[in-house]
Amino acid sequence: MSAMKKTGIVPTRNDNYSEWYQQVIRSADLAENSPVRGCMVIKPWGYQLWETIHDKLDKEFKSTGHKNAYFPLFIPVSFLQREAEHVEGFAKECAVVTHSRLKLNEQHQLVPVSPLEEPLIVRPTSETIIGESFSRWIQSYRDLPLLINQWANVVRWEMRTRLFLRTSEFLWQEGHTAHATAEEARKETLKMLEIYRKLAEEELAIPVMIGEKTASERFPGAVSTYTLEAMMQDRKALQLGTSHFLGQNFAKAMQIQFVDADGETKYAWTTSWGVTTRLIGALIMVHSDDDGLILPPYVANCHAVILPIIHDEAQRESIESYCEALKQRLQSQAWRSPLQIDVDLRDLRGGEKRWQWIKKGVCCIIEVGAKEVEQNTVTYSWRDQLEKATDGIEHFSETFTDGLHQMQQRLFKRAEAFRDSAMARIERVESFYAFFKDSGGFALAYWSEDADVEAKLKEELKVTVRCLPQKHSHERGNCLFTGKPDCPLAIFAKAY
Repeated sequence: MSAMKKTGIVPTRNDNYSEWYQQVIRSADLAENSPVRGCMVIKPWGYQLWETIHDKLDKEFKSTGHKNAYFPLFIPVSFLQREAEHVEGFAKECAVVTHSRLKLNEQHQLVPVSPLEEPLIVRPTSETIIGESFSRWIQSYRDLPLLINQWANVVRWEMRTRLFLRTSEFLWQEGHTAHATAEEARKETLKMLEIYRKLAEEELAIPVMIGEKTASERFPGAVSTYTLEAMMQDRKALQLGTSHFLGQNFAKAMQIQFVDADGETKYAWTTSWGVTTRLIGALIMVHSDDDGLILPPYVANCHAVILPIIHDEAQRESIESYCEALKQRLQSQAWRSPLQIDVDLRDLRGGEKRWQWIKKGVCCIIEVGAKEVEQNTVTYSWRDQLEKATDGIEHFSETFTDGLHQMQQRLFKRAEAFRDSAMARIERVESFYAFFKDSGGFALAYWSEDADVEAKLKEELKVTVRCLPQKHSHERGNCLFTGKPDCPLAIFAKAY
């Protein structure tokens, strides 16, 4: 009997995917649970990923005319009440502030005192509070379009939480815009969706399916919600981001009006859109393996780590000097952003260092010992392959960025091939049930948008309609479940 392959993460994906995910986060030192139930502490290695995502998106937002602002964390409950569907959609998730002070009682316990005249909601989303500002900022058609984004935290009181994927407090950006016409607002909604697609596919190397949400999955108060859906390695879907055409619903609720060129008072047309730290969870689940985290080079915290392998103290100076010179060579190469190269001089065994960096997802691991110094070479391996190779230092340095680009493409193609292999057209109800009772994935089927069918599938299979895919919007057929003609194609999946 052959020995089992040693892996950096126990359990493996096949053994226990949920626990594997938690262990990847722990071993890469990305985040940890906080003392507050359902919240997390994002550690430096994890927060650096969020900063990279922030910087890439912020640049895109500003290039398309959006300005950053900041709005209050606390929202009067009356603001949410103005948009009935909106408050109903978030009511169960809201954290509510009812008092303004604490006081020590006779038992030396802190108790709330000074009740507020009106309860305050801790921001679950900002349509209403931002809408109130828009109603004051917008008076004329000359004030439009108004394009605002904010980077903030939000609170949604989740019952079942998981690091990065679903926590009671998380970080995000939320864009809010107001326009003179419905056509302009819809165009904005789809423009931001495309910015998210570019981030997911071209930077994070995550292939996505883009489409419109069904009525039951639509953002509360929106006319249309568009989504990016990705497949994780356990064949479940994860929503990466959404963009909403809000119509005039929030404009009417918050009195966002303007006088047009003909002197007529009209309600504005608004949008909102956002992504969250959930993107880091997606990155982990799409790319990582049983040895730990794998980071796509375009967003990686570290592009290469150089490990000096020293067996004889007399060789330390020459080996470390060689490593530093290699670092300078690599950092001088032209790249999309400054290359991040580390030399690990810690007093640890070489094997232990290597495993730590494998688990942290560094793109390339380079080992330099006396033999490499003598032969003017490097021994290296790419994180997604972990196959050691040796090359001359000059050639390796000159082709290093090519290697990063190739790794980025390998990760995307691998994720795309996996998704496509787990996606099937379903033409019989029996096959639909068998698909999800077997391995699951993305099931494509024509659907009459029947709410009862949707509810039944959710109850019996824990399957939801992820979206009506944009790339198949021209297709129509008979509903798989009801037989009704002229129905759109839908993507069904189990989801996080």
